[in-house]
Amino acid sequence: MRAMLLNQLADLTQTDRPLTYSEVPEPVPGVGEIRLKVTVCGVCHTELDEIEGRTPPPTLPVILGHQVVGVVDACGAGAERFQSGQRLGVAWIYTACGECSFCRSGRENLCPEFQATGRDHDGGYAEYMTVPEAFAYPIPAVFTDAEAAPLLCAGAIGYRSLALAELEDGNRLGLTGFGASGHLVLKMVQHRYPQAKIYVFARRAEEREFARELGAHWAGDVGEHAPHKLHSIIDTTPVWRPIVNALENLLPGGRLVINAIRKEGDVEQLAQIDYATHIWMEKEIKSVANITRRDVIQFLDLAAQAELVPDIQEYPLTRANEALHELKFTRVRGAKVLRIHH
Repeated sequence: MRAMLLNQLADLTQTDRPLTYSEVPEPVPGVGEIRLKVTVCGVCHTELDEIEGRTPPPTLPVILGHQVVGVVDACGAGAERFQSGQRLGVAWIYTACGECSFCRSGRENLCPEFQATGRDHDGGYAEYMTVPEAFAYPIPAVFTDAEAAPLLCAGAIGYRSLALAELEDGNRLGLTGFGASGHLVLKMVQHRYPQAKIYVFARRAEEREFARELGAHWAGDVGEHAPHKLHSIIDTTPVWRPIVNALENLLPGGRLVINAIRKEGDVEQLAQIDYATHIWMEKEIKSVANITRRDVIQFLDLAAQAELVPDIQEYPLTRANEALHELKFTRVRGAKVLRIHH
């Protein structure tokens, strides 16, 4: 089968082709696993973190991609949950132990044996992939394959971030960064909290304009002060500086939710935090760690009910490097999706 392989970690300021288009053997599903014929796979910033070594795959080469939609192509021994030809999705959570205190309490995202799709196991930048059947999800019929792909990570992690933000209707919510996850959170808030006001901080003018088109109450640069202090802010940027700015924009008792698996850049920017300005008055910082299966299932149901259709840009699998380069350096409007099979 054809796949885009990450053979070695790379600095994306030094190369624009970190992945290699390769011919590899088709995977064989093991006990309790299914094989998907992949139709599409979303492109996520976490893939940049993998390529550049901030959350490195334990072994190389590896096939990236964790926003996967496909159809059941084969079933391993004991896999009886789904039928051949059924359309399913795969998200960031590839497996968890199911036995630790975190898993037993519904927090499998914190499991010490948590394994990720496209990092710890081959993902969806390929024509086929295998996954434990317990970690695959039926896709609501209302979505096309390409529309569904970003829902599996950008949407589901946005759903978890919004829950952690503890927003109430009528509150003011800030979104720092406005890519795949940010624009889905905005749509989610409009559906669930129609009286809430959304303030978007984005570094590019086109991202700010996109936010206004979708109904943001205000949009400004990442370093700007909002016209009003905010009850909560969700940060989806890959760097440290917006953390300082976000804390300045919070109300007393406000909460900053950091939706990023890793941060890059100069951590010394945090030295600019002044306790009285940024931390005092019971402000909180909460990180988002992975997602649970329940997050994915609940968000897919919500997205179908509310018809939360993401804005997407589609690329053939052979242009995966181009999509990743644009995600890091240039254009972000909605979500990027690779087309593997039609």
